[in-house]
Amino acid sequence: MSARIAAGRRSHNDRNVPLPGTIIFIILAIAFARVSSPALAQETPVSGDSLVEASIADGRILIPFLADDSASSDICGRVFLSLVKYDRDLNLIGELARSWDVSDDNKTIVFHLREGVRWHDGAPCTSADVKFTFDALLDPKNACPYAGSYQDIEEISAPDPLTVVFRYREPYAPALPKLGMGVIPRHLLEGKDLRASSFGRHPVGNGPYIFREWRTDEHTILEANPAFYEGRPFLNRWVTRIIPDQAVQYLEFITGGVDVTTLTPYQYRFRSETEAFRRIGAKYTYRSGGYSYIGYNLLDPLFGDVRVRRALGMAVDRQRIIDGVLLGLGDTITGPFWKGTWSYNDAVPELPYDPAGARALLREAGWEDSDGDGVLTKDGRPLRFKLITNQGNKVREDVAVIVQRQWAEIGVSAEVQVIAWPTFLSEFIDKKKFQAVILAWTMPVDPDPYNVWHSESMGEGELNFISYKNPEVDDLIMAGVRTFDREKRRAIYHRIHELIAADQPYTFLYTPYSLTAINRRIRGIDPSPAGLSWNFTKWWAPRSEQKYLY
Repeated sequence: MSARIAAGRRSHNDRNVPLPGTIIFIILAIAFARVSSPALAQETPVSGDSLVEASIADGRILIPFLADDSASSDICGRVFLSLVKYDRDLNLIGELARSWDVSDDNKTIVFHLREGVRWHDGAPCTSADVKFTFDALLDPKNACPYAGSYQDIEEISAPDPLTVVFRYREPYAPALPKLGMGVIPRHLLEGKDLRASSFGRHPVGNGPYIFREWRTDEHTILEANPAFYEGRPFLNRWVTRIIPDQAVQYLEFITGGVDVTTLTPYQYRFRSETEAFRRIGAKYTYRSGGYSYIGYNLLDPLFGDVRVRRALGMAVDRQRIIDGVLLGLGDTITGPFWKGTWSYNDAVPELPYDPAGARALLREAGWEDSDGDGVLTKDGRPLRFKLITNQGNKVREDVAVIVQRQWAEIGVSAEVQVIAWPTFLSEFIDKKKFQAVILAWTMPVDPDPYNVWHSESMGEGELNFISYKNPEVDDLIMAGVRTFDREKRRAIYHRIHELIAADQPYTFLYTPYSLTAINRRIRGIDPSPAGLSWNFTKWWAPRSEQKYLY
């Protein structure tokens, strides 16, 4: 799996296919997309204009396999090509690769690359670049947060400029989607310290858009690549504006300052029915493949006892959060897989909302209100800690306040702290300097829990930042990626689901619906199982409605 935060969702995706994405969604089904413009299919696409999208968070680094946040990976998904990607119906198809062959023992994959693909500086893109990318991803000095999903690669060879061969020590079931990682140019990066290189802020890609400008906490600008192998994108520029407040994003949307934004549940339910909104925008709603959770730092002695973690979960009224904060636009969830897919175990019971039971569990674990101040203590230490989340995500902030209040009812004192996104990740999450955190994951289509749940992924900057360790889960994760039979894999992941739900390292909150608004002048949007932006190069604006000259 991968992880990201679309303005608060970390990303554990299989690349940027079709995005590691914020405005780019990987979704299970078109639950109820709502659009307008009935005759758009008969219009002829034309080039020109720019699209401006809003993002709560700025990017961190524009190197695909180091981009573990949605803001960075969204941009990478437009600038870089990967070997494979998902089509509109979530079928894996070639991107940089025109075809591939898999050996009978499932240990060797041979990719045949497209001819004529060039980097944005004009240099040819070859198999040497692919080999360099994955060698660099596997190099420990680059500290790739996704490296665990590639450890079974034994050898990468490039026998000729258009052929690259991956040989695995053992069969690896999610190998093809995992190889959907953006490829970087060897001729510009060989011998360089990738994390310190200026390339991370001034990338040279090979994809549909060319990087032009990044002003920190203001915007990034991409320009259409006239030499893109599928044809030049219709929209001349793709601009991402950093707007940390969702209320401001909405105002910018209805006044024409941005063309794409994510709506809060309140905005979706009430503000999107106003005349000002309907005049300019269409709204889209999907059941997403991600989920929100409260994660506990298991290195903190407060959370070492599963009874404490279970009690904290039992004190949280998830349905109240879904009804009151999400306004019904979400579903409860019990574990770390994509709800509604084969890997999700529907038989795992939901943790009940039971404050009395939670208090009893805490008493059993030795926590008592010994001084009558309403806060439980054990061995002289109060059950008091900080609950952090990222700035700019109103839903997450509201959830934190509700959880704080519900925990207080069982004698738990939580101080809510809201932190600016870049600092939140680099200083608190990556360095494990937190106690409890509200975050969200986006989910890959083909699951591999290694990066988030295996004990070998607990290092600084890696995705198992809560330091979860269960030997049986470790063994099952490895068994799952070695198993190609879908039914056997299903049984393995269902057992992982059971074990993690029993351990409660997270309080699993909900899987939210994705709520997106897009300006009506943007045509070519084709809602599908792969989301809204799977065909972003085909989006366009009629000449009579174009706003920008460049």
